Amino acid sequence: MRVTGFLLCWLLLLTGGFSPAAAQTRPAVRVPATDRPASILYVGNSFFYYNNSLHNHVGRLVAAGLPGHRLRSSSITISGSGFEWHDVDSYFRPGAVGAYTFDAANNIVFNDPKQKLFDLAILMDCSQCPLHPTLGATFREYARRHSETVRRHGAQPVFFMSWAYADAPEMTAQLAEAYTRAANDNGAYVIPAGLAFALAIARRPQVNLYVADKRHPSLAGTYLAAATTYAALFGRSPVGLAYTAGLDADTVAFLQNVAWDAVQAYLRP
Repeated sequence: MRVTGFLLCWLLLLTGGFSPAAAQTRPAVRVPATDRPASILYVGNSFFYYNNSLHNHVGRLVAAGLPGHRLRSSSITISGSGFEWHDVDSYFRPGAVGAYTFDAANNIVFNDPKQKLFDLAILMDCSQCPLHPTLGATFREYARRHSETVRRHGAQPVFFMSWAYADAPEMTAQLAEAYTRAANDNGAYVIPAGLAFALAIARRPQVNLYVADKRHPSLAGTYLAAATTYAALFGRSPVGLAYTAGLDADTVAFLQNVAWDAVQAYLRP
């Protein structure tokens, strides 16, 4: 009942019927460490790498919304992985991840080894690990460990709240509660992608956000996750951005509005 109440209150907020007294856990950190990160590390699994990788779509949205802003991103994913599968400390070792990138002409550009490697590290556990009776404790332990590791290297941890399976909508509120609590315990910021999925389904269920396995994102699902990431990290609305990922204009406009509404509602005091 507790987590179900969280989702109900959140949806009421979006329709103007929200009562603050009825809210469950709310995010303690409501603004990102920087509103214009220059470098982002993504650490996760197949939910990130589907559809040519979430970080590529976020980068295209940034290019459309913040012309001239150079964003360097690296994505490290392991299929099916949970938090504990990743050696996050090794991702910050000098001369390795993020040592160089490629420009539009496919030329190698070596990054200044003296600059900070990453501003943010976006961390996502496996799709059901935060809720698992055994792995839930591991989720909480590694949320703490990885947050400490990321900060030790001069970056800020960000938790990516993943979405419910298409045939298990009750996961939305459970994941929202788990990620929000873990973030509050570790002073971390949250990208509420799971809540954006729930809002999109509530508003327009005919827009399919999943592939056939009912877990991984369709292109529309990845685009919604990317738009939510853009809105959360940069504090800017994605509504009206020209990047479409090849989706039709009506679907893009719908997903952009959902992403912005979900972020604003989640972060609202």
